[in-house]
Amino acid sequence: MIRILIADDHTLVREGLKQILAASRDMAVKGEAGDGFETLARVREGGWDILLLDMSMPGRSGVDLIRQIRAEAPRLPILILSMYKEDEYAIRTIRAGAAGYLCKDSASAQLISAIRKVAAGGHFISPEVAGELAYGLIVKDDRAPHESLSDREFQIFRQLAAGDGVVEIAQRLNLSPKTVSTYKTRLFQKMGMTSVAELVRYGVRHALFEDVPPG
Repeated sequence: MIRILIADDHTLVREGLKQILAASRDMAVKGEAGDGFETLARVREGGWDILLLDMSMPGRSGVDLIRQIRAEAPRLPILILSMYKEDEYAIRTIRAGAAGYLCKDSASAQLISAIRKVAAGGHFISPEVAGELAYGLIVKDDRAPHESLSDREFQIFRQLAAGDGVVEIAQRLNLSPKTVSTYKTRLFQKMGMTSVAELVRYGVRHALFEDVPPG
């Protein structure tokens, strides 16, 4: 029996996943978490065969959380469930230590197949992002400016481009406005830009803002 821990800040998503997985006799949802801190607490309890992890929950960025989980529970396979189809997100999660990346609009059969494969020690990538991901992992030279950003800087970059202000971003990410302002200044320096308008134009040019994430 595959013992599953689901981490997603939306109750309806967790309930939907439980209904889908209930039809499979070889797996069972044994625990849930609604934010990054609760996820860490449940992971520390142990006894899980796989963690289904939402990419963006309150309190932490998905990549930061992946790294901490990998440090504390290196044998726990992590399957990312994400609304983002951009290869940039998939690349970052795989490099951080996730064993799989699945888009949330994937078919139920694909989800079940991904869980079985990842829980058995394999890897799984959504077909929607697999091609771009493979290219991104292989090609490391001549990186675009945004690829030099840290994961948190990239997250704030996207939210600024979506029109969110410093205070709004700070509240969503559980950070102080001063900290967000520091990240903002740093990413502007790395990108060689001075305004949000420039970020938006850059993002459109590099196709970074299809389904700009809320957090």
